[in-house]
Amino acid sequence: MRLLSLLVWLATACLPSALAQHREPDAEIAIWGDSVAPGSEGLATRLIESITERSPTPELIRDRYAVGITRPRLLVFRPERPNGSALLLLPGGGYQRVVIDKEGIESAERFNEAGVTVFILLYRLPAEGHVQSRDVPLQDAQRAMRLIRSGVVDASIDPDRLGVMGFSAGGHLAGSLSTRFDASSYVSRDAIDDVPARPDFTVLAYPVARMRGPVVHEGSRERLMGAGPDDETLDRYDLVAAARPDAPPLFLFHAADDEAVPLDNSLDVFAANRALGIPAELHVFAEGGHGFGIRFSEGLPVEVWPDLVLAWMARGGFLTE
Repeated sequence: MRLLSLLVWLATACLPSALAQHREPDAEIAIWGDSVAPGSEGLATRLIESITERSPTPELIRDRYAVGITRPRLLVFRPERPNGSALLLLPGGGYQRVVIDKEGIESAERFNEAGVTVFILLYRLPAEGHVQSRDVPLQDAQRAMRLIRSGVVDASIDPDRLGVMGFSAGGHLAGSLSTRFDASSYVSRDAIDDVPARPDFTVLAYPVARMRGPVVHEGSRERLMGAGPDDETLDRYDLVAAARPDAPPLFLFHAADDEAVPLDNSLDVFAANRALGIPAELHVFAEGGHGFGIRFSEGLPVEVWPDLVLAWMARGGFLTE
């Protein structure tokens, strides 16, 4: 009887978390409107978007990823009590895929609880045949940031409390947006492209950062830049070489036992930004591996990372006015 009661309690305790993963976006917004994204002309008939479910029990826990994205879009998750703060969230996937649930929706729900409006970007992938392939993720991130800040998507968002958060390869994209926010990566299309794309703050989760040296994530680099990029190109996309003194305040977290994207990626970014006087905070956890997001951090010291990010946002004036 006591065992049955325990099993019932465990099932009940796990149910809200599992059900929360079935939440659908409050809205979906194509960032380029009805137009074809720059450099993707003619691809829609050859590149078909697909969403793959990896979870053996999707009725309980979803674990989806998207490929073949030609219609980049924002998945909007609004909190019950919005406070005006917002995050552009960039999931990872090694620039081979864009994960949806593990580093996307689950994180969005956690930040919604704190009143933060979250916009998950399903961005184009660089190795799928787009023109200017290296910059298509940045084009989408710049456009998304401008669209959100313009107020067209949600007029309640404070344009001075709009940050970016990226995981793994999405962390590289978030770092690129934070160092190349003013790069002319595409031809301006409308008044939205006159809106600044610089994030007000940046959060990098176990980011792919280095494009050369012993700690580079070779799969992400090759899919981003192809084989044999020259030194100038490597420096442009390396988050350490690209560090600049007018970048936004920075928060990083990483697990020391990450075997996919070594900890030195975050250590190097932290040191480079700190040397330039950028307010920066770094948290290193003894264990957690790579790609822990929300779900796989449970029960480990690393599970406190959302609380640490929110506390840092509050101290910086980014959480509430």
